[in-house]
Amino acid sequence: MKIGAVLLASGLGRRFGSNKLLTAVEGIPLYRRAMTALAGAGFDRLAVCSPYQEVLSAGEALGFLPLYNPDYAQGISASVRLGAAGMSGMDGALFSVCDQPFLTTESIIRLKNAFAESKTAICALSWQGQQGNPVLFPADLFGELAALTGDKGGGVIVKRHPHRLVLVEAASPRELADVDTPADLPVQK
Repeated sequence: MKIGAVLLASGLGRRFGSNKLLTAVEGIPLYRRAMTALAGAGFDRLAVCSPYQEVLSAGEALGFLPLYNPDYAQGISASVRLGAAGMSGMDGALFSVCDQPFLTTESIIRLKNAFAESKTAICALSWQGQQGNPVLFPADLFGELAALTGDKGGGVIVKRHPHRLVLVEAASPRELADVDTPADLPVQK
């Protein structure tokens, strides 16, 4: 079974007020923290979707297929479509965002293992029954991901197929916490 991962790194950071991908948490930019967590999980293919050359170059150096996203202003669907196209030939693909600074490789591997056991489930990281990100989709749903438009992501597909959703518990609730505004950043020591 071949499983890939797509890092969605195209956000405009409107609520944050600037490009939050470059914001450091514990001295490491958000995008690099996400790349490191994914790179250690043993995926068959890694891809990063971004309009930012710094992010694409850093990803390529870590073994990610750089997917330039010229349509990033259309919203998250542009990245998801690009990522789904980059996962051709995979049995499943995990879609992850950059703004969860404490996501661990361990939890990502748990998602991969849950998917490998089911082969057809949509596997989402969760905490106490609450769905979060990342989410791993089976290949038969890549077409639906590729048809998304506007500022809508994979959650639309999950809602269409609730019977296929398998929640995979994170190691801690901190892993699902995301950074939308500067106030969401952890206090730096």
